[in-house]
Amino acid sequence: MRHLLGLALLTCLTSLPLSANAADRNELATLVDSAFVPLIEEHGVPGMAVAITIDGEHHFFNYGVSSLESGVPVTEHTIFELGSVSKTFTATLGGYALAQGKLALTDKPSRHIPELSGSPIDQATLAHLATYTAGGLPLQFPDGIATDGEALSYLAEWQPDAAPGEIRRYSNPSIGFFGHLAARALDGAFGELLDAKIFAGLGLDHTFVRVPESHMASYAWGYDADNQTVRVSPGPFDDEAYGVKSSATDMIAFVDANINPEALEPDLRHAIEATHAPHFKVGPMTQGLGWEQMSYPLTAEELLSGSSRTMSMEPNPAAAVSSDEDTAETIVFNKTGSTNGFGAYVAFVPKEGVGVVMLANKNVFIPARINAVHAVLEALSALD
Repeated sequence: MRHLLGLALLTCLTSLPLSANAADRNELATLVDSAFVPLIEEHGVPGMAVAITIDGEHHFFNYGVSSLESGVPVTEHTIFELGSVSKTFTATLGGYALAQGKLALTDKPSRHIPELSGSPIDQATLAHLATYTAGGLPLQFPDGIATDGEALSYLAEWQPDAAPGEIRRYSNPSIGFFGHLAARALDGAFGELLDAKIFAGLGLDHTFVRVPESHMASYAWGYDADNQTVRVSPGPFDDEAYGVKSSATDMIAFVDANINPEALEPDLRHAIEATHAPHFKVGPMTQGLGWEQMSYPLTAEELLSGSSRTMSMEPNPAAAVSSDEDTAETIVFNKTGSTNGFGAYVAFVPKEGVGVVMLANKNVFIPARINAVHAVLEALSALD
């Protein structure tokens, strides 16, 4: 592993743009190496791709292998499972449907599925579903629910714990249902719509819900706690909640699109801008569509508090954010994601023009991810 890490560091040095001088390249490589190599060694991560954007200039740092069996090195084109970072793409598709006039965030689910009229979940809006504030939907569907059809039957009978907007309870069924409704509004299948409207529109050619045969050689194997190979298992609304796979090149391009959406065609620009709007204040963070937001600068401990076990596993009081509140402060947008064999984290600060992507083929503890990314973000923000 140490030999592979050394080779990877040499690779990252040569992958920097030629416009950066040697001193800058070495300084940046040292920064990233000091943040991520200890994490890789401590947690036994087989492979990791890190990408950085600084005012639109991309830098790639590749460590280890995409498969312990084959020994194929990680590159910036290696495809990793994003886990819940997928929710930011689901939110973007919802924003696209909003830009197209196909749905409104104030819609009730029955506008798109009339059979739900009068059910408790029909008291919530699409905005509630997208921000996990519909009234206490669980983290996962109960055991025995395996298909989207069974998921819809469950939602039709579900009983809330609170009125919509009172609590935020992080929930795959909640945002998964939002993605399902967005696809219905656009009259298509969710995965196909992501491919055609979002991935293609943003020029992401190594990003998929289902990795095609032509790209399977680039699809990393994930590793569980016992270092057994694993990939994501199917489940209800899995595409919408945690099903996207992507590469460092594509994810840092997606980050740049979020930092500078003005360069996009109008519907995509409006789609991404919709995901940046704050909706609910929840403890130390503000929940938007997909992305979670906090004031910047902040300490690593403060950044971690927004993704703590309390925030992800327990219901928390939510307070609606007024649309006319001051949004001039500097914000860090971020999202963690995991599957059984992969861990991801994305964070960016639009006003600073900087962002970091971390993709690993092992489910690294969230505090370790956040600490490493925070260290890099803090150093980048300090640059002239």
